[in-house]
Amino acid sequence: MIVFDRVSFSYGIQQVLKGVSFSIPFNERVAILGGSGDGKTTLLKLIVGLLKPDSGRIVVDGEDITDKNEDELREVRTKFSIVFQEGALFDSLNVKENIAFGLREYSKMTEEEIDKKVRGLLGEVGLEHAIELMPEELSGGMLRRVAIMRSLAAFDPKMFLYDEATTGLDPVNADIICKLIVDLTQGGKGFIIVTHKVFDALRLAERFMFLKNGSILFDGNRDQLMQSSIPEIRVFLTELNPPLPASS
Repeated sequence: MIVFDRVSFSYGIQQVLKGVSFSIPFNERVAILGGSGDGKTTLLKLIVGLLKPDSGRIVVDGEDITDKNEDELREVRTKFSIVFQEGALFDSLNVKENIAFGLREYSKMTEEEIDKKVRGLLGEVGLEHAIELMPEELSGGMLRRVAIMRSLAAFDPKMFLYDEATTGLDPVNADIICKLIVDLTQGGKGFIIVTHKVFDALRLAERFMFLKNGSILFDGNRDQLMQSSIPEIRVFLTELNPPLPASS
């Protein structure tokens, strides 16, 4: 369970989150919607302690992490598989070395065991042939798949965190990533996906939160989202039924 208790956070004088409160069980599938700058990615970083709140408390798995130091947060972070949109892979390392990085850092596996583990993970997403490629040689969809596998390599997470997992991808690759996200939850694990793409959110999630100006404007299920009369949400939902172009 993740619990935010009246959490506020600012970048300098810009307040991004204002007294946000919610609880999310590890097995729940949650999409966090909102525009750019509304605090979606900040929220993910707070969950794993990459940022500390200005006020309020954050509890993960029954443990208050608000004031933990970096060493204490290492164990907290093993509970999550997290993939951020930016800087997904180390540019100077090939695919194998990217995935092996966490294994070498956090496990006592031999090089032979690491090689077997890396090939197995890549095989799960149809990318074993790309094991020696550099990040610059990969398509956007391949990059995201490698990043997800890298986040899984060293730990068995309780929950997955995704930051704009399908943003910038063509429909075919976005579909591949969505299917991968669903497949990884088959064991009963949940996820939080931050996105501004309503169509993908509806394909994946059971619960939807909408952030606006640092506050939670909406928190509910699919039917409640679709029937919401909140103007900001109605604008987001036009992605599903875009207005027809004016006739000439």
